Amino acid sequence: MPTVNTRTIDHIVHLTPPGSVEEVSRQFNELGFVVLKGGTHADGLTGNALVLLGDGTYLELISFTHPPSHYPGNSPERSKRDQHRWSRKSPGWIDYAFLGNGVRDPSISETINKRAEQDGSGIKYLPEVDGGRVRPDGKVLKWLISAAEGEDHIGVVPFFCGDVTPRELRVPSDSSNTRHPSTVTGLAFIRLVASKESFTDVVKQLTTVLVGNPPLSTNDTQSIWELDTPGKPGFAPKRPSLIVEVPTTEKEGSFLASLEGDKQGIYEVGFYVQALGDRPAETQTPYGKIKFIPL
Repeated sequence: MPTVNTRTIDHIVHLTPPGSVEEVSRQFNELGFVVLKGGTHADGLTGNALVLLGDGTYLELISFTHPPSHYPGNSPERSKRDQHRWSRKSPGWIDYAFLGNGVRDPSISETINKRAEQDGSGIKYLPEVDGGRVRPDGKVLKWLISAAEGEDHIGVVPFFCGDVTPRELRVPSDSSNTRHPSTVTGLAFIRLVASKESFTDVVKQLTTVLVGNPPLSTNDTQSIWELDTPGKPGFAPKRPSLIVEVPTTEKEGSFLASLEGDKQGIYEVGFYVQALGDRPAETQTPYGKIKFIPL
């Protein structure tokens, strides 16, 4: 059986209020990003726009098309809306995806679950499900999604998105799409904040997912992994990192307290830039924290 890569970052999800894709697109334009129109997902519940990065990763700027109140209380549409993966998430950086293999054999979920049985981390991934969306030009995109069981894992361990149709349809490869006024070249890091009580379990579960790619460093309050990217080998001068740490500042503690019962979440996303210029090194989306790191 071929080896299944489970450590390639594909994209990061940024949620904004219902019907706000155009507004958040303007906001990211003002932050120095080129934003591409995405489309409506196959379930009709969400729409998106994309920010493509030179290392092959991208940001998904997503919002629900309507608030829950738009749908009749007992309707199938309301049930679908309420059961959506991100229906209870507040705006900001809410989730991240690794690149899947787009097939059910070998299965990403089964591969990770076998590892979990061996190392006792307790993580369990659900069987692959079909996903997709229609682009504005009418092209139909299809993929398979593999996600961990349980709402408490959303935005903590990655879900996997594996293309059934060519990835180039989902992530247009034209180089002009990645020439950002901010000089962003690629992803630098995803930083998760976890409570002291959940930190050890989160590290164990991520180690299961990232088997074969042990932490660059780890201690009682922080673990850092190096990730692969979908871009051409050698393109990015530095590989991105996945960082998990216990809060060390008042702002990080306040962020954790704002997660409505969750004990961990994505606090900050970092990007490599060729030069800062007149832009601040740290900014807001306004719903999520961003850091620019000069190469």
